[in-house]
Amino acid sequence: MSAAGAAGVVVVGNGMAGSRFVDELRSRDAATPVTVFGAEAQRPYNRILLSNVLAGKTRPDHISLVDAAWYASHGVDARLGVEVTRVDREAQAVHASDGTVTPYGTLVLATGSTAFVPPMPGLEDGLPDGAQVFRTLEDCRRISVLAESARRAVVVGGGLLGIEAARGLTGRGLEVTVLHLAGHLMERQLDPAAGKVLARTLGALGIGTRLQAAVTGLRTAGGAVTGVELALPGGGTEVVEADLVVLSCGVRPEVGLARDAGLAVGRAVIVDDELRSVTDPSVRAIGECSEHRDEVYGLVAPAWEQAAVLAGLLAGTDPAARFTGARQITRLKAAGIELASMGETHFGDDDEDVEVVRFTDAARGTYKKAVIRDGRLIGAILLGETSTAGTLTQLYDRASPLPAERLGLLFPGAGAAPEAGSPVRMPDAATVCQCNNVSKGHIRACWQGGARTAEAVARATRASTGCGSCRSAVEGIVAWLEEQDTVDVA
Repeated sequence: MSAAGAAGVVVVGNGMAGSRFVDELRSRDAATPVTVFGAEAQRPYNRILLSNVLAGKTRPDHISLVDAAWYASHGVDARLGVEVTRVDREAQAVHASDGTVTPYGTLVLATGSTAFVPPMPGLEDGLPDGAQVFRTLEDCRRISVLAESARRAVVVGGGLLGIEAARGLTGRGLEVTVLHLAGHLMERQLDPAAGKVLARTLGALGIGTRLQAAVTGLRTAGGAVTGVELALPGGGTEVVEADLVVLSCGVRPEVGLARDAGLAVGRAVIVDDELRSVTDPSVRAIGECSEHRDEVYGLVAPAWEQAAVLAGLLAGTDPAARFTGARQITRLKAAGIELASMGETHFGDDDEDVEVVRFTDAARGTYKKAVIRDGRLIGAILLGETSTAGTLTQLYDRASPLPAERLGLLFPGAGAAPEAGSPVRMPDAATVCQCNNVSKGHIRACWQGGARTAEAVARATRASTGCGSCRSAVEGIVAWLEEQDTVDVA
């Protein structure tokens, strides 16, 4: 019997973390009963690609993560559109909105996060007509409907999701302005210089940016939004007119169920290296609703890593598996914008004990930066031209020694840095898909096993099914393998 116990595994949350865990568990254990509850009625989908859906470039059904027949064929009881309302830890059972009570041997919380709506005038009674958060596929659908009759859109928040929302809206022909409280865009991932280049890039795409914009409320008329009110530095207010407002003010881990059940909660559900609640070993938590060693991960790659670790533990196939933390690497790939950011990016030339290598071409939207300490890469930004992102990711993730010639870190083929984009020079151990931890060797093995297209490799390894930024690299390796195969035959 697996570590899940006779009552099986109950998963609360069917997003990118929960659905991946169910898949990982089933690939290791076909027998243990598994029930998954999803508050959203549709099948799980790739949240990273929502901006493409909003822009009208991708159909909603094209971002699904699970085939419609998968649950039945894999013996998974999927309760889609059913919310869990209470966890009874004493009875080891969950109560759901459809009136059912489901026992569990192991409970896995994968409830993710919810969009934060700031308390301010205009939002006291919920979102007025014309205002919407951007977090789910349903949010995306509502924004798309609103965009059909809107002319001016304002996005409140210039973080990752805000930029994605703005790009999606301008792709629909709207006049878009981003209002951001900080002094530069994406301040958690970018330094001020990169933030300026990003703002210039957005401007070239028709997106206006207002920085240090202190939003004090929404203006409404007849229950519909008419603008966003800003506090001016010298006193007084200004109204930025809008008939569509997207609130992208951050997210908060969804921990209501856990807190009501008496589990230890900091910013999220506190777990150990086996992803167990420190309060109750029969409860595990993964993804954005979990807090591990004081860290809450808001990106998909750590959540998928946690899902694999937990699946190995519960199935008994990898009893020594532990989650010891993950490096956070942010990728943004929207039409006209490519960005990779990792680690400690805010060091400058005057900071001691670090070496900063930087290149800026603001007119072309290019900014590149590598931060080095003790001969190791501790941070990097690539904006506009990201061909060395794979190389930098590997060097950062493994804390590998760097080549003496630093230029190759920023420009492919320059200096002695390994060129991640070149299949010939890329070692088999090199990670191609960061989201799914797929190496060049994995792709080669799939090729040898009969997967002769990028689509077939993606199905076999999941490479390129996360943020999608490695798609060209996967296609390049497949093309190179085909060329090598042709040479060998000749």
